[in-house]
Amino acid sequence: MTTPAPATPLPYGTPDTPRVSVRGEARLEVDPEIAHINIAVTARNTDRTTTLDDLTRRNTRALDLIKSYGDAVERIETGLITVAPQFANKGRHERVRSYQGSVYLTATLNDFTVLGELTTGLADLPLTEITGPWWSLRPDSPAHREARRLAVQEAVQRAREYADALGARLTALLELADDGAEHMGYPGMARGGYGAAGSAAEPELDLEPQRQTVHAQVNARFTMTPPQL
Repeated sequence: MTTPAPATPLPYGTPDTPRVSVRGEARLEVDPEIAHINIAVTARNTDRTTTLDDLTRRNTRALDLIKSYGDAVERIETGLITVAPQFANKGRHERVRSYQGSVYLTATLNDFTVLGELTTGLADLPLTEITGPWWSLRPDSPAHREARRLAVQEAVQRAREYADALGARLTALLELADDGAEHMGYPGMARGGYGAAGSAAEPELDLEPQRQTVHAQVNARFTMTPPQL
């Protein structure tokens, strides 16, 4: 005797077991947790060795300044390093006019009270460019978890409201699909240009952290009792 294949469930339920599909969303405005600043240290000279020496010294000076802020700096990363000859525009020969070297650093801070002071100090270094800050949340921030929780709650509430409007009640959850959590924060940026060696101390910048938007969305399907039509 052949066992019959199980019946494929109908995608939209049955009159006795109707289904309701809803979407739940949540959007939170929260304070940032970390800030990133990009630092570009540059050296130029007609002599290659002198260029490398100047670049090494300025890079060390920038790193020492960043590290002097201790635990307020969560991470320091060295990115691209370039050392390239600069050629004369005229002439048919490969005549090197000068050399230019650059080191690109990224610093991540978790204490915003020192951010303005550090940014000003870095901008005061010779041939050093600052870009930032870029405000953000950590990937494991509780804000993401809270947004997901609220999105699920909204999905359940909406499904109940639809069922109530039909004189029915929810009986079971069939599916909960996570559409992903999206961090919608837009980076606030402050720029520092080239500093002059030996210049007087610059006033500390007053930087206001930019609020971040966290968005979560879920799709849910429920079964409910037959409606009272």
